[in-house]
This record gives sequence, structure tokens and C-alpha cells, in this order.
Amino acid sequence: MIDIQDLKDERNIDIKKVGVKGLKYPIVVLDRARGTQPVNATINMYVNLLHNFKGTHMSRFVEVLNEIREQVNIRTFHGILERIRTKLHAESAHIEIEFPYFIEKTAPRSGAKSLMEYQCRFLGTSDNGGMDFVVGVTVPVTTVCPCSREISRFGAHNQRSIVSVGVRFRKFFWIEDVITLIEDSASGEVYSLLKRVDEKYVTEKGYENPMFVEDVVRNVAERLSREANFTWYRVEAENFESIHNHSAYACVEKE
Repeated sequence: MIDIQDLKDERNIDIKKVGVKGLKYPIVVLDRARGTQPVNATINMYVNLLHNFKGTHMSRFVEVLNEIREQVNIRTFHGILERIRTKLHAESAHIEIEFPYFIEKTAPRSGAKSLMEYQCRFLGTSDNGGMDFVVGVTVPVTTVCPCSREISRFGAHNQRSIVSVGVRFRKFFWIEDVITLIEDSASGEVYSLLKRVDEKYVTEKGYENPMFVEDVVRNVAERLSREANFTWYRVEAENFESIHNHSAYACVEKE
């Protein structure tokens, strides 16, 4: 059969990225507590396309994904990118994988156990210049406003917040450790299951540990800076303000 994609294109225009986007696929990632964890991922996969080719072979992306879907982790990502480059005869390859990751958490006073969801991301590029790989995680936390607490006779406004962190690194690390680092940098943690004794503890702990959105990103950045393994980071925090019709936002990035 004629391979239309391999036909010559006369427009003399290179394409930087071409591939599949928004592909839903089950993969298996590493889990420190249980060894591995099956997750349902959303995946974008691209390669470059030189000007003299009409198209790329889209089916080959899914072929590669099916081959490696049970071994997607920090250690194997470079090999996955190289496999895509080889399979599609490309100069560069790009993968963006986003997936929900579940960790069992224990309520601070009752000891009740439940699963907590975190959004994780693997973003990788490989070309003749080498590989760039960023691991990202989004963590829900709580913040209590220091200003509100200072000026109010009773209470202080508090809100759920989202902290998103991306890191480049030298050697393997566990996602769980970055999640703990982020949770320790806010007024309090978020849980799937809390009993009344836990609610009391979490509320009072947050009140005793008020933070602006600026405090949160600085705390995370300070902790990441202590880890020599992380060569670059970007920290974003968004407070979904409970008494304002807007969010508060801050970002810190290590150059």
C-alpha cells in the first residue's frame, strides 16, 4: 500500500511538533508504599517533522506507548523519549503525561485512613542537544490570612489553596517527598476524611500558622533550595479567597 505520510512535501516548511494530543491511556507508575500504582493518564506525544515529509505516522506513537505503559517513571523517561525518536525517525521527541496519584493519608487525631489525590506531570523533550525533563505536582493545601487574624476580634478568613511545583533534578527522587515538602509549607493540609476531633485540630493548627500566598511560595522555594538534587524549580500558589471575588496568586522561579 502507498505510504502517503512519506511522500515529499513541496512547501519547504519544517514542523516543530506533530503528534497525538489528549490521549487517555492506563499506565503504571512507581509508588513508594506499594511498589507501583496503576493510573489513568492524559498524554501528549510529539516529534518534529522535516519540511520534505508530508506527514508523520500517528499510529506509531500509540504503539510505543503500549510497549512502555507499565514502566513510566523518572528512571525510564529518557529511554522512552529515545524510543519515540527512533520509531518515528525524528530529530526531537516530546512527551507530556498528566495523571492523578493517590496517597493514603492518616487523619491527625482519629487515625482515620483515606486516599488523597494529587495531580502529577512528567514533561520531557529529547533532541540532539540532550534531554530536558521536568516533574510537576499540584497539591491542595489550606491558608489562613495573617491580616484577617490580626485585625479581627474573632476568627480569620481561610481558604483552600493550590500549590503547583515543577522541578529539574540530578537523580531519582520520590514524588511523595515533594508533596510532603509542599504540605509542610502551608498553614495546613487537606484530607479526604476527617472526624470531628481532626477538624478541631486542623482548624486550630491553621489559625496558629497563618500565611499569605507569598509566604507559601517562599516557604516551598526555601525548602527546595536546601535540596542539592533540585537544579531548577518553579513554584506557583493560588488562594481561592473566601471573602473576595478573585484569587490571590504568587510565583517563584529559580533561574
